[in-house]
Amino acid sequence: MLYLLDTANLDEIKKAFDLYPMSGVTTNPTIISRENKSFIKILKNIRETIGQDKMLHVQVISTHAQEIVKEAEYLNKTIGGNLYIKIPVIPEGIKAIKILKLKGIKVTATAVFTAQQALIAAVSGAEFVAPYVNRIDSISGNGAGVVSQIVTLFKNYNLNCKVLAASFKNVQQVQDVSLCGAHSVTVNPAIMGDLLSHPLTDKSVTQFISDWESVYGTGKVTYDVK
Repeated sequence: MLYLLDTANLDEIKKAFDLYPMSGVTTNPTIISRENKSFIKILKNIRETIGQDKMLHVQVISTHAQEIVKEAEYLNKTIGGNLYIKIPVIPEGIKAIKILKLKGIKVTATAVFTAQQALIAAVSGAEFVAPYVNRIDSISGNGAGVVSQIVTLFKNYNLNCKVLAASFKNVQQVQDVSLCGAHSVTVNPAIMGDLLSHPLTDKSVTQFISDWESVYGTGKVTYDVK
């Protein structure tokens, strides 16, 4: 499983990369706009923070293939590193994915709501597809079910494309897509923390410390005692 952080906030990124096994960062126009700063400066700061090898996914704004390609080439040149251009699975987006594949620019197909959208994007050359799990659930669909269908289709056709499941509101949704075989997930900082959180874990740690300190003294750790 690849864990990616869905944010453009540098403090949140630094904290998550310090604590957890993060593989990269994903952004979108909404997330970027929340920072209310220079777009390129935000991206360059993220790249500097996570390094050249970690994944950074950045979305284009254009809706026509040639303009999408132009944006992708600009971002690839300006930001660099292990960069993925996020392109919605509209017809012009699919056209752009085909062009960028030939140019060697990596793509994440985004705004995916059906397995067929994901399949077409993968056949066109996308490296990742990002199904919106919670948004599918919110319209009485089955987000995890769509992820499962995509995983099955990729296996059936031996496609070298990964599922980057996105749009989560709770830990259970992340668990469900993990069981379905999603290759990666992108979650906000709160959910990333919640994936490890459990009251019985906290209770166990408290009990361990209490029992230890009752014998070896308050504040003592293993290298303080013999």
